[in-house]
Amino acid sequence: MRPTRRTVTFAATFFAATLAASAGLLAAGPAAAQTAAPVPVRIGVIPVIGAAPIFVANGEGWLKEAGLAPTFTTFESGPNMIQALASGTIDVYVAGIAPLAVARTKGIDVRVVAATAIEEMVFVAGPKLAPYFADGADKAQAFAQFRAKEGKPARLATQPPGSVPNTTLQHWLWQVAKADKANAEVVAMGIDATQQAMLAGAVDGASIREPALTIVQMRNPAIKLVATGGEMFPDQPGTVVGVFGAFADKNPAAVEGLVKAVVRATELLKSDPARAAKPVEAALGKGITDTATITRALTSPAAKFTADPRQIIAATKAMQAYQVSIGTLDKDVPLEGLFEPKYYEAATKR
Repeated sequence: MRPTRRTVTFAATFFAATLAASAGLLAAGPAAAQTAAPVPVRIGVIPVIGAAPIFVANGEGWLKEAGLAPTFTTFESGPNMIQALASGTIDVYVAGIAPLAVARTKGIDVRVVAATAIEEMVFVAGPKLAPYFADGADKAQAFAQFRAKEGKPARLATQPPGSVPNTTLQHWLWQVAKADKANAEVVAMGIDATQQAMLAGAVDGASIREPALTIVQMRNPAIKLVATGGEMFPDQPGTVVGVFGAFADKNPAAVEGLVKAVVRATELLKSDPARAAKPVEAALGKGITDTATITRALTSPAAKFTADPRQIIAATKAMQAYQVSIGTLDKDVPLEGLFEPKYYEAATKR
């Protein structure tokens, strides 16, 4: 059959359109990948220096670069954040490791994909209590002498039972300092309330972390650092990045991008704390502190950053065992499945 003018015109038009479309797709390929819709990610954080890597990753634009569209919600403690994780209102948990073991006993699928800091929690004594620890005095005796003179046990502020701060404080009091339980009273309250209570003299001591340590000592030099994080709980596991299992399964590339951003942020915190302080101050300062204070907090003895989740596995087991001994955890929980280091390994592969 001889082609008619109509069939020739149609064929030519179809070929031209197909060629144009193909060329357009080829040209738009890389751009299309770059302009793919970002993955919304709801991140829960506690306002502490240990969470600095996530603030730096966001402030430097590395989360956006990884294809993420983050929103942040601030919580007062890890246990409070677990409730949000269980209800499906956050996708990523940036807080202490201890509550995650409890969460797993309740069937909450959360996976630690990165660490952020270790040995964060330290113990400080207020103006009344601090003199009893002078010149390396025996810690148990210091608490006993305080009670003998004041007629009451020392009131010590920390976060709720099951949290890293609470667990660490109790470990230091009863296992390291060997204090008599009649001489120290542990009082649970929020992070901000702990800082305010220390400055107001409403408590005699507290387990705190940066930037609270820097802030309270700047405002009242009579508040003294009595025990470092390593003394309170050796290799103390601190803040981690945990991802809700359903989110990780649905968005593996997004999780890998998140961890890569955290690794970059951790490196910047170590190499250039002055630059890193700017996004951290924007997240934590709230007009209360300045960049110089945050820079000082980032370089204090209580600021030890690491992104490697494998580094805290052994210490997490030890902390979990201690939680069982004090009744904040019913029984040891197998850690298989809690730590998922493959994202970190991919992020650091050279």
